Amino acid sequence: MKRHMVPCIFSVLVLLIMALLTGVFAQGKSDYAGSDMCKQCHEVIYDHYLKSIHGKKYVTGSPAKGEGCESCHGPGSAHIEKGGGKDTLISFGKDNNVKEKSSKCLKCHGDSKQMAFWEMSRHKTTHVGCDSCHSIHKAPKTSLSSTITPVAFQRKLLKMPTPDLCYGCHQDVRSQTLRQSHHPLRERLMTCFDCHNAHGGFGPKMIKTDTVNELCYKCHAAKRGPFMFGHPPVDENCMACHVPHGGNHYALLVSKTPQLCQSCHDWSGHPGSPNTSFETFKGRNPSNRMFSRNCLLCHPNVHGSNSPTSRGQNFLR
Repeated sequence: MKRHMVPCIFSVLVLLIMALLTGVFAQGKSDYAGSDMCKQCHEVIYDHYLKSIHGKKYVTGSPAKGEGCESCHGPGSAHIEKGGGKDTLISFGKDNNVKEKSSKCLKCHGDSKQMAFWEMSRHKTTHVGCDSCHSIHKAPKTSLSSTITPVAFQRKLLKMPTPDLCYGCHQDVRSQTLRQSHHPLRERLMTCFDCHNAHGGFGPKMIKTDTVNELCYKCHAAKRGPFMFGHPPVDENCMACHVPHGGNHYALLVSKTPQLCQSCHDWSGHPGSPNTSFETFKGRNPSNRMFSRNCLLCHPNVHGSNSPTSRGQNFLR
């Protein structure tokens, strides 16, 4: 008798659990009002959403394939019953919690390879959220001077083209790019994303490589070598002599030559002290040390030389 009772009890328990789960699921589904209800009050935003990458059902994992607007904003029944109000939904306003807003984005985008280092990124630790740079519903039209194609711009849903987007926070970098010697960011021939990964990485300053030199060599491959005679600062760090964004000296140098060279090379090879009019402009053959005094006039191969003679060792022409 008892043997026959065990299967019956087990079956009853399974049916009860299934009934409870079905009720909870039905209750959860009933909280969703549907995107058509959102459209009645938010028609303009809804139209922008349909035109964005989030509103395309053919895109795998897009909100359009799930609950639509409510995939990001949460169930809207309470919002409708109350007649509106941001407290009944997950809002993406400036005053809302950054972690909560970003968590909704990372629910879909967290597994992408671009987000692999987001948790350790500088942007994450300084409370920069996804919506600080990206628009949820649409991206504005790109200008003719934009460095990014309109299709890619719309897919990324950026709030504005780069580098203007980055300049919103990095005003000091903007100032540097306005100086006479600079990387062609102003001319729209490159973008911040060519060197930096906005979502984090292993390199310093969120650069795309492990070291500064490896990043520079991507464009300046001729400076990599190998050379028979190498210049130690070149192998150590390009930024020992150069600034990355812009400066007031030729070739993005930290300071003007010969002062830059003399910060390492003392007067033993050449006179390093200032020359005065008493020592130069006198006699029939005045010294030329007061003008065109530049180490690079004689030592142009400062990154390294393959000349097998002493000229190569001294980086001479």
